[in-house]
Amino acid sequence: MGTRREPTARQLRLAVELRRLREAAGLSAREAAALLGVNSVQISQIEAGTTGVSEQRLRRLAAHYACTDPGLVDALAAMSTERVRGWWEGFRGLLPTAFLDLSELEHHATFRWDVDFLHVPGLLQTEDYARALFSRRVPELPGDELEWRVRHRMQRRVVIESARPVPYEALVHEAALRIRVGGRATSRAQLAAILELSDAEHVTVRVIPFALEDFADITAAMVYAGGAVPRLDTVLRDGPDRAVFVDSEAQLGVFRTLFRRVEAVSLDPERSRDFIHGLTKEL
Repeated sequence: MGTRREPTARQLRLAVELRRLREAAGLSAREAAALLGVNSVQISQIEAGTTGVSEQRLRRLAAHYACTDPGLVDALAAMSTERVRGWWEGFRGLLPTAFLDLSELEHHATFRWDVDFLHVPGLLQTEDYARALFSRRVPELPGDELEWRVRHRMQRRVVIESARPVPYEALVHEAALRIRVGGRATSRAQLAAILELSDAEHVTVRVIPFALEDFADITAAMVYAGGAVPRLDTVLRDGPDRAVFVDSEAQLGVFRTLFRRVEAVSLDPERSRDFIHGLTKEL
């Protein structure tokens, strides 16, 4: 297989999981290379994501690493043989790589959770709302990149609007719903869009009201994407300068717990719809 100049986040995840399996088995890269009859440089390249690994070799490595989770091995084997060139490839070179990695992550997700406190989650945003958000970025985006970002965000909604959508749950704070982005008309249309999308059986929207007490200790904005097996789940956190993908088992466990805690204190779906209806009437 050829060498990759810029592996995707998903290719890097496969590489990381193979390294974790090797280290858990207590083997060095040189010892793993000997098992396949290759040199240690090739193992290092596989574990860096700069070169692929065939399904046959992956299964051999997993067996030598004494991996006892057949579901995980099958999922990694599927990742190793993927040849997906999704719609997001049309934005390569036009948008930062993190945008494409997020789209790829969503494409393969088995479920999606969002928790947001200041903005409506991206999958629920209208075009005008998204444009208003991007237009306020500092430093200001060039006009063409702003439109590429808006177009990309709208196309991302395919994961909840396609013929085979993924189960999606969004926990949205009242602040995010009340903040007027793009003016009164845009905000009203955004709330109406949330209500319309939440009509779908696979979409659940819950509101986190201001009235909750002692809530600050359990807040954590996140994008959580379910993997083929829980170990392959991924969390995306937006930082000041870049997006960070979180995939360690310990951290994933923390985010699952945080999500369930926030979900438990949020309004149920029906009360959330009534709440959003009420906000719409205020605009």
